[in-house]
Amino acid sequence: MLGGTEFVGRAVAEAAVARGWQVTVFHRGRHAPPPGVRVLRGDRSSGDGLAALGQQEWDAVVDTWSGAPRAVRDAARLLAGRCGAGPYVYISSRSVYAEPVAAGADETFPVVDASPHDTEAEDYARVKRGGELAAADAFGDRALFVRAGLIIGPGENVGRLPWWLLRTARGGDVPAPGPPGLPLQYIDVRDLAEWVLSAAARGLGGTYNVVSPPGHTTTGELLRTCVEVTGGRARLCWRTPESVLAAGAEPWTGLPVWLPPDSADYDHMHRSDVSRALAAGLRCRPVEETVADTWEWLRRIGGRAPMRADRPLKGLDEETEARLLAMPD
Repeated sequence: MLGGTEFVGRAVAEAAVARGWQVTVFHRGRHAPPPGVRVLRGDRSSGDGLAALGQQEWDAVVDTWSGAPRAVRDAARLLAGRCGAGPYVYISSRSVYAEPVAAGADETFPVVDASPHDTEAEDYARVKRGGELAAADAFGDRALFVRAGLIIGPGENVGRLPWWLLRTARGGDVPAPGPPGLPLQYIDVRDLAEWVLSAAARGLGGTYNVVSPPGHTTTGELLRTCVEVTGGRARLCWRTPESVLAAGAEPWTGLPVWLPPDSADYDHMHRSDVSRALAAGLRCRPVEETVADTWEWLRRIGGRAPMRADRPLKGLDEETEARLLAMPD
C-alpha cells in the first residue's frame, strides 16, 4: 500500500487487514498507520525516497498518489518486476475526463492530455491522468485504474459530508440547495476499498468508473438523514437552484456535494455510467449507513474533521448563509 494512512488509502489498508491479508504500508510518517500493518517509511518526492522498498516482493500494489505523476512513474517502474502477475491499482478520478463531460459517459469518454513524467501537481485532472499513464507504462494491462467520483464516509479529510453533519448538528435554519429530489452519485470509501481489494485479488486490469449508480440517493435523502442522525434540531430550508446561485453560494464547495441540475458539472459528477464496475461486483451500502457511521466517527474524534492542506475549506460562511436563507424558496 503506497500511502495507507489517510481516508481512501487507510480504508483500503484496514479492509485488507480485516481480510487476513499481510499488508505493508509505505508512507512518510505524517500520520499513524492502521493497526496490523507492516510499516516502511519514505518520501516519494525525494531523490532516494523509495529506498525503503529494497528488493522485497508483493502480490499487488495499491497507490493513492495525488501529486506529480513522476512519483507514480518511479514507484511503478521499481515495483513492476516485484509483483509476479499481480496488478498495480491506481486510485484515479473521473476528473481525468475532458470537459464538458456528457451525462452517461463511460470509461471510453475522451480524457485530458497529460504526461507520466510531469513534476508539477497543480492541475488535478492532469495529475491523475499522468499517474494512469505512468502505471500503464510499467505494468501494461496489469494496471487497474479506479476512476472514483465523489468519495464520502468515515475518515473523510476533504470536508464535504462532515460539514453537513456538523452544520445540522448546530440546529436552526439550514439552507438546503434544491430540488430535494435531485439524484446524487457517490461512493462510500469502504465500498470503494472492498471493490479495489476484490478486483486486485481477481487480477483485474483496465479502467473502471467506481462510484454508485446515478440516483443512489437524492439531495433530500442525504440532508434529511444528516438531520436525523445529529438529533433532529435543524430545519432544512429548501432554496431553488436559481436562489442558491443568486445568493452567491458556491456549488460543490460552499454547498458540498450539490451542483446545479442541468449543468455540465452535474452531468459529470452525478450522471456517470458505472455499469462496468457493477458488473465487476461493486456493491453500495445505503446512504443512511454512510451518514450514521460518518457521524459516529466525527463524534469519536471530538467533532472536528481532519482536512487535507491541499484542498479548499468547505461550507458556507455566516454572511452567505444568511443571504441564502433570506432568498425566496
